[in-house]
Amino acid sequence: MNNYFFKATLLAFLVIADSGTLMSKNNHVLNTETDSENTKRKSEISGVIKDTETGMAISGVNIYITELRSGTSTNSNGEFSVALPQGKFTFRVSCVGYKTKTEQVIVPPSSVKKNFGLESDTQLDEVVVYANKKDQNITRTEMGVEKLSIGQIRKMPSLMGEVDIIKAIQLLPGVQATSEGGSGYSVRGGSADQNLILLDNATVYNASHMFGFFSVFNNDVVNNVELYKGDLPMKYGGRLSSLLDVQLKDDYTGKVRGTGGIGLISSRLMMEGGIGKNTSWMVGGRRSYADLFLKLSSDKALRESSIYFYDLNAKITHRFSSTDRLSLNTYLGKDNFGSSVGQFNYGNRVASLTWGHGFNENLYSSLSLNTTNYHYTLQSKMSDSKVKWKSDITDVTLRWDLDHSVSDILKLTYGASSTYHNFNPGLITRPDYPDYKMPLYHALEHGVYLSAEHNLVKNLTVRYGLRLSAFQNMGSITSYSYGANHEVSDSTYYGSGKVYHTYYALEPRVGMVYKLTDNSSVKANYARNTQFIQLANSSSSGSPLDLWFPCSPNVKPQKVDMVSTGYFHNFNKNEYETSVEVYYKKMNNVIDFADHAQLLLNSKLEGEIRIGTGKAYGVEFMVRKNTGKLTGFLNYTLSRSERTIPEINKGKTYLSPYDKTHCVNLSLSYELSKKWNISANWVYSTGNPTTYPTGRFEVNGEYFPIYSGRNEYRRTDYHRLDLSANYVPKHNPKRFWTGEWNFSLYNAYGHKNPWIITYDQNTPSGVPDAKMTYLFGAVPSITYNFKF
Repeated sequence: MNNYFFKATLLAFLVIADSGTLMSKNNHVLNTETDSENTKRKSEISGVIKDTETGMAISGVNIYITELRSGTSTNSNGEFSVALPQGKFTFRVSCVGYKTKTEQVIVPPSSVKKNFGLESDTQLDEVVVYANKKDQNITRTEMGVEKLSIGQIRKMPSLMGEVDIIKAIQLLPGVQATSEGGSGYSVRGGSADQNLILLDNATVYNASHMFGFFSVFNNDVVNNVELYKGDLPMKYGGRLSSLLDVQLKDDYTGKVRGTGGIGLISSRLMMEGGIGKNTSWMVGGRRSYADLFLKLSSDKALRESSIYFYDLNAKITHRFSSTDRLSLNTYLGKDNFGSSVGQFNYGNRVASLTWGHGFNENLYSSLSLNTTNYHYTLQSKMSDSKVKWKSDITDVTLRWDLDHSVSDILKLTYGASSTYHNFNPGLITRPDYPDYKMPLYHALEHGVYLSAEHNLVKNLTVRYGLRLSAFQNMGSITSYSYGANHEVSDSTYYGSGKVYHTYYALEPRVGMVYKLTDNSSVKANYARNTQFIQLANSSSSGSPLDLWFPCSPNVKPQKVDMVSTGYFHNFNKNEYETSVEVYYKKMNNVIDFADHAQLLLNSKLEGEIRIGTGKAYGVEFMVRKNTGKLTGFLNYTLSRSERTIPEINKGKTYLSPYDKTHCVNLSLSYELSKKWNISANWVYSTGNPTTYPTGRFEVNGEYFPIYSGRNEYRRTDYHRLDLSANYVPKHNPKRFWTGEWNFSLYNAYGHKNPWIITYDQNTPSGVPDAKMTYLFGAVPSITYNFKF
């Protein structure tokens, strides 16, 4: 074991130093340049693959070298690099949504640049913006990675005509919506706050508009979408369950063009173009207009009301050279609900500045500075109670990531990040009264990582790495200590900038893929994730009153250890994809809240927290059809999610609020003709666990409910059918404007799926009466989409 560890350590240091040395079968150090199997010196062939029409770099393109029966794929910037011996080779360049290109490439004695251009497949009504290597589900080492192209998402039925990325990922195996119509989601039994959402590397804390009915992502401005279910890339940390990585469009330097849509509830517009050959820009906006129709009402109260949301995206990218690019992305979004008696608004502000630099063909660096702010304001306009409540969370993050292609068989990623967190739980102002200010929380979160992907033998690739994280609580603040009954026993004041507590976490992650045949593989992985901040929100119905708070001396960071394995098989030249994945998650330091907990405006919130353990396990089945007139997928998830917290439910294990035993998702799209395309989604899941009041007791004339065991009951099963039809008129090449119509029907057969449950305490029997609130019946919509 020690000898093996020595050899593995020596190998890592040698390849990082790029010394060209490897361990031979006889345990001697050999120079790879004189190895008998590599008598020819290899040359580096590198380049960029772009869309010939738009000039945009294409990620995920498959470059297959026929003579070697192997290849590579482009990164997120459309770049590729491969080392080959001298000679003539056939490059087969392919990508979903583009015509396959085959070209003979002569490899000279020295490194050379070779770029490719791909033409869009005119047989498709829309180019798939996010292109995947066709057999990537077989070859990549990560498990639980899900991708949906923007083209696929746009064909899906939508709620009120708003194409929604988050609604689309809720159809994937292991992912469930936390409420009817909401944008919150649970991944493999985790809570909604255990999902990291990134917009061009910047965190988005609340991804919802209109209390969760729509998401903050305007599909017209999005380029890439990728969901990781637990097995996160090593460079990311801070969440237990998943990563949703959303990348915006850039790199288009052609003539000004645009896309947009006009729907029943909102409209949107995106425009992009170039400034010279090296600078691209993109601007997109969206706004709802329910408030404009309210002004037509005969009711004065409605005329004085306002209900709307908007968001704005802007991005500019400049290429200084073939190896240097700088991009700036900004997002601004807001929801507003107002009436004559009060006003409520919430929103996000996000910005990211990224510098990408290629040191050489084998080493690429990305340095980024990101900031994000989520805020909400609740204000009363009544003359006798003009109260205003503000709350927000702000992050500033600096991160440096490097991708290092050491050789054909070894690729490294390494880097570091540091985040400053500022939590403002609440500030209440009122005329003629002193302000009530909740204590601010300040913290620093750091991470360094190293990960390797190593092709050990012909069909076996292993990915292994380690992430070291640290979390530091900072003053100024008064830190409380709590006794056995969760009452304050002592307090200590720490001055501004004083680090008064630090947590460290080691997060090893290991994965492997073994190709059984060209069309099938088995995978396995282990991952440990740590989460240092969490959310206090007693509602699962999409309330934006989110209160994020950090771990502290009283609240330990949450941790999860997850193991998973799976079998993957493609059929008929990757036209069909099938997979079975099994996972098990063990969670430590998970939190829940005491009965009748006061979560908002509570400076002693830590006294309401109860800590314990949890576990989640399940199996996910997936069948996907990628090409042909009929495309889509069918998946089924069988799962369990439990919590055990000594001070809740009398210490007995109970179901988490996100447990759904059975979940089925069917999404199909069929091309009737060149003009008509129809789509359907059908969703079924077991109802969420819930806690019902079973009685009441009286204290000083006030009634308080008596609850059943925690999550002892279930809501009724959830199911819904959505239908959609897209009509695309024949394109006239002489016209600069093209349009299409989308007709959607959400919840087609009008099933009553419960949204929230309220209780009437004043019943003759004293037993509270439950009342279900059903949000949607059948909801039709029509949208006109256009591009120019």
